[in-house]
Amino acid sequence: MSTVLSEREISDRLIAFIRERFLSGDPAGELDEDSPLLEWGILNSLNTALLVAHIRDEMGIDVAFETIDPRAFKSVRGLTSALLPHTAPA
Repeated sequence: MSTVLSEREISDRLIAFIRERFLSGDPAGELDEDSPLLEWGILNSLNTALLVAHIRDEMGIDVAFETIDPRAFKSVRGLTSALLPHTAPA
């Protein structure tokens, strides 16, 4: 069962995780919802797997990632939009 989270909560939690795990805290504060995660090299195969595990285990969003368009991983905004429908109560 998925957790009910708002769009803002999903986005904020994704940004916080990416900053902490992949950007050494993002001291320059460059990451935002529209930052190009793939283009900047933030998401590679290993980091994407870690992010997916975080979404499932820590955020409680149970989704079959095979059903999400890979283009959603281009930015936090895209990923948030793809995850949002999976957080509604059943």
